Amino acid sequence: MTVTSVKEQPPLRPKSNAAQARDITILGIESSCDETAASILRRRADGTLDLRSSIVSSQDKEHAPFGGVVPEIAARAHMLKLEHIVDKAVTESGLGYNDIDAVAATAGPGLIGGVIAGLMAAKGLAMSLDKPLIAVNHLEGHALSPRLSEDCPFPYLLLLISGGHSQLLAVTGLGQYTRLGSTVDDAAGEAFDKTAKVMALGFPGGPNVERWAQAGNPESISLPRPFQGKPHADFSFAGLKTAVARAWEASDQSGKAKADISASFQRAVADVLTDRTLRAMDMFRATHGHGPHRFVVAGGVAANTELRARLDQLCIGQNFKLFAPPLKFCGDNAAMIALVGAEKLMLGQIDDMDIAARPRWPLDQSAAAQNPKSGYGKKGPKS
Repeated sequence: MTVTSVKEQPPLRPKSNAAQARDITILGIESSCDETAASILRRRADGTLDLRSSIVSSQDKEHAPFGGVVPEIAARAHMLKLEHIVDKAVTESGLGYNDIDAVAATAGPGLIGGVIAGLMAAKGLAMSLDKPLIAVNHLEGHALSPRLSEDCPFPYLLLLISGGHSQLLAVTGLGQYTRLGSTVDDAAGEAFDKTAKVMALGFPGGPNVERWAQAGNPESISLPRPFQGKPHADFSFAGLKTAVARAWEASDQSGKAKADISASFQRAVADVLTDRTLRAMDMFRATHGHGPHRFVVAGGVAANTELRARLDQLCIGQNFKLFAPPLKFCGDNAAMIALVGAEKLMLGQIDDMDIAARPRWPLDQSAAAQNPKSGYGKKGPKS
């Protein structure tokens, strides 16, 4: 299969079906935050997938004493773990390094120390194996993650919600994203983590808030629903975080208070996300007809049970089919990075060895540059 560098010319589709006439095997590496991950994925000639291994090593113990991810600790942990994790992924796949057709790695966005660690490891492997290197946008991994378990054709409406990102996008193909809405301040996952930290629920915050919420009354605490009912599809969670902190300070700080505030906060987030998604569905229909359509929810917050149930009901009422990755693929993982790598390789999209790690890398690069929602600096638009 002939491939060309994306630096030499725009991405090209294969000139003939011969470029797709064989199986390809990708080694994926993910290190954008606090999960060190590696995966071997085989994309068959007919487009079906065979996930041979998916290894994820958590850094929860390293960061738990601080109540959140410490970038320096994360980068150091990645450097210590990467060689072992990659080797384990190859061993568990039942294949050898020589069976790999390309090495794909997260090149951003994320904590720059961790991204550099993973990308440098990928470069070293690609050079030693004389295989192509594919730099992957971490967010694109999440965008395609439901396809790890079921067929999810383009186009679709995507709600991407994680610790660092909250976005609604129209997805029409690989690398083809149109932003419909995004956060103007904090991400939904960050709000979950902050809520957990304020009430000392432990790290990681999202699962612990959900666990406490199961015993609480979601109607007990009055909390704001930022932007609810507004004629756009943007998000805002900073005010909700502040309201939670004030509610905790005013409470008796008992176990019951933790449960009630957690439940009320989780309900508020679910209300906001479903309301903003409803608005995005209207926008999606305006350009893609009346359906039925596909709706994808992905990212770490997509693992939240209440949110999944609410989005499922919304999709039923709006004539959208819901696609959500299995829980093991909601958080950061290398299987989704390998998947993007496989799809890019099939289109002849590879990268030079001088490709740089990027702390910021919006999926909708042009729209983000023209109208950044959450800051623009020397490193480019955040979102």
